[in-house]
Amino acid sequence: MLTVRELLAEAGESFQLETLAGLSGLGRTIASPRIQKPGLALAGHIRHVNSGRVQVLGATELSFLSGLTAAEQEQAVAGLLAADVPCLLVTKGLEVPDVLVREAERREVPLLRTPLVSSRLISGITAYLEQRLAPSTTMHGVLLDILGVGLLLTGKSGIGKSECALDLVQRGHRLVADDVVRVTRREPSMLIGTGADPIRHHMEIRGLGIINVKDLFGITAVREVKAIDLVMELVEWDQAADVDRTGLDEQTVEILGLPVPYIRMPVRFARNMTTIIEVACRNHLLKSVGHHAARLFQERLEAELAQAARPPGSRGPR
Repeated sequence: MLTVRELLAEAGESFQLETLAGLSGLGRTIASPRIQKPGLALAGHIRHVNSGRVQVLGATELSFLSGLTAAEQEQAVAGLLAADVPCLLVTKGLEVPDVLVREAERREVPLLRTPLVSSRLISGITAYLEQRLAPSTTMHGVLLDILGVGLLLTGKSGIGKSECALDLVQRGHRLVADDVVRVTRREPSMLIGTGADPIRHHMEIRGLGIINVKDLFGITAVREVKAIDLVMELVEWDQAADVDRTGLDEQTVEILGLPVPYIRMPVRFARNMTTIIEVACRNHLLKSVGHHAARLFQERLEAELAQAARPPGSRGPR
């Protein structure tokens, strides 16, 4: 949820918003990123009004309203505001009818105005609201861009996530976030990860302390955001009895309601985790284009076993 007060504080300057009436209603909440133009509502079709959407009135709506009698204007505006809308937003800096100002103040519905044209305002505020209202969560881990694959490394504290990430950065891959990863769901089915201020671009290496990856390795060693394509959990070797040995048992983990491919990777002294992580990302890329090495191996093995089981001299299927 987003209040009209927060909208004004965060984006009021960008969209050049001014408040004409309804200051006492700034606590009203915006529940949907979609914008609505209430032309039908002003004509009496109130049931089509969505109470969670910003209502945008342009030249067409105000022209229709001005063509009504005073009594009809009162009825049209009262009907629209009775739908419990979060706010009204007039575009193009148009003159606002007195009835709209009066009723917005009386019913405590914020009445805003912008000099922007309707099309520009709607596209801009929709993009802002989609990002602002998107479901989000915070996860403990390290997010990296490896060969274009957004890899989220997870595991208990001290298992070596940051050390692996540092080695991968030295190999030319890019850090997105260390320790705290902010994950946002973008429709229809994308998870976007980013770092949290003020620790963005920083990493904690035990024994060294806090380092700034951007300052040490340059701007090409970091990126601000990345879609999460693969989750790898690092686990202690003695806790890895049930890990996949063939690559056929594909697992997923759910983040914000979306399934993400998941690998449970055992960690052991002298095991080259950086190379294994790189190979996992390369293998994920192959799978994404339909080349599944483990399945192809299984199919070839089954075909050879079937051939070996046939009686001598028999022919295979034509």
